[in-house]
Amino acid sequence: MTEKSAASSVFATYWLYRLDSAFLRLPVSEQRQGRSEFLAALSARDRSVTLRGVYSLVGLRADADLMLWVYGPDLDALQRLAVALRHSGLGRYLTQAETYVGVTAAARYDPEHQAAFMLGAEPKAFVSVYPFVKTTEWYLLPFERRSELMAEHGLVGRKYAVPRAKLLAQSNSPEPATRGRTATAVKAEPEAVVAEDGGGVLSNTVDAFGLGDYEFILANESDDPAELARMMMALRATEVRRYTRLDVPIFLGRLREPAEALDDL
Repeated sequence: MTEKSAASSVFATYWLYRLDSAFLRLPVSEQRQGRSEFLAALSARDRSVTLRGVYSLVGLRADADLMLWVYGPDLDALQRLAVALRHSGLGRYLTQAETYVGVTAAARYDPEHQAAFMLGAEPKAFVSVYPFVKTTEWYLLPFERRSELMAEHGLVGRKYAVPRAKLLAQSNSPEPATRGRTATAVKAEPEAVVAEDGGGVLSNTVDAFGLGDYEFILANESDDPAELARMMMALRATEVRRYTRLDVPIFLGRLREPAEALDDL
């Protein structure tokens, strides 16, 4: 990897945890201490690591209770945070239900498309996170045909997405909005901003080739979970759907302040 490509890579990780019920049988004082240690480890993370959000999955998913979405240019720093969280009092009672690891990459079919979190967009109240794998036949199609199919897919998606003009305008602001210590935003030229209709969904796609069992990791955010359902149903009717091999499991999380998410456990 060249120095330039290493500097431009941003890794995103999604950690899904399931709580051991034995934690709830501990004395209340030990539970508080365990949560405090977890929060302290999260606060003491490396300055290169940005916390996108902490999400409660209690009541929304049977096999996971908590999710952390963090990103940064140094995958080792992300991994060290995972270790620190595991060694906390609460972390000893958390089982890793799923882990998704991805890395940002240049858009293949739409040069203006960027993950919303890379443009400094504020996180939404709900997030739907899932892996994605294409069929072998997809990669054997000519690039021009794949571009056509993805253009159709994009037109449907934009009916539900936050208008690109808003995202690009936000990316040109001097201080992109994030919840972490350090923001890495992709700057866009002002003249690229074009008015368009849309909805309230933020889309985030990162590559996962060779980093795990999947090819992409997707995270769609919205303040209205019903909007997420409507968008996904509409996308089912696009031609490119024929080339989907896998897009589950899907984890729906509710954004909370870190302490609030831990109190939900």
